[in-house]
Amino acid sequence: MSDAKVTYKFGETTVEFGCRTYLMGILNVTPDSFSDGGAFFDQTDAILHAFQMVKDGADIIDVGGESTRPGAEHVTMEEETKRVVPVIQKLRQRTKIPISVDTYKAKAAAEALKAGANIVNDITGLHADPEIAEVIARAGASVVVMHMKGTPKDMQINPVYDDLVGEVYGYLAGAVEMARSKGINQIMVDPGIGFGKTADHNLELINRLSEFRKLGVPVLIGVSRKSFIGKILDTPVESRLEGTAAAVTASILRGADIVRVHDVREMRRVAMVADAIRRQKV
Repeated sequence: MSDAKVTYKFGETTVEFGCRTYLMGILNVTPDSFSDGGAFFDQTDAILHAFQMVKDGADIIDVGGESTRPGAEHVTMEEETKRVVPVIQKLRQRTKIPISVDTYKAKAAAEALKAGANIVNDITGLHADPEIAEVIARAGASVVVMHMKGTPKDMQINPVYDDLVGEVYGYLAGAVEMARSKGINQIMVDPGIGFGKTADHNLELINRLSEFRKLGVPVLIGVSRKSFIGKILDTPVESRLEGTAAAVTASILRGADIVRVHDVREMRRVAMVADAIRRQKV
């Protein structure tokens, strides 16, 4: 996939990839996410933050009810659903913006799609729950398949690869094939920055991101505030804005179609300049 235009429809919203980079705003309805854990755990706060991100230029809102930070504990499907479904329902009542649910559980995905979500963002690339692909297909929804080595609880304990890009590419190619075989038509891939990768692994994946475009589907990447930025700058998570901007810029110049971010207003501006450089058009 080059920068040729590809059109996806999310509910009532049509998105044309290949024209510009799209922003997915992160909405963690959790008490323990790595960056903003607890800040939007209250549903009213979550909804207000979501609409602020829309105002700031988010193209998609990604709602998550289980932290997937390194070392995170498992959350039950019931608890996850209780967190995300009311937020998705209220957002859908008031906006047509595409809504993604960040889950790898089929039943949680089904409830979120019923509430109005359009996309399932599965960090396991459809591998954790064998029923999730069929749930997505039946709903006529879209999917993001991500690569993760291990689980959030153990993924950062000495991750080792013989061929980093080759292994991640093969995993995602298999996930795309699985999604298509189940009848999912709109698929996006994510190499999974920070999910079972060292800082050096993350840098290599960003540098070679364009190789994932050969999969023939839009490429999403999440670099926002991540630990490799903190390692480079020696800064805590709340002081990684400039580092995130640099990583987002590099990702866009190397072929990202969607960037998943916390700081929507700032990253919208970053993306506009990076897009102008990439496409040589103001």
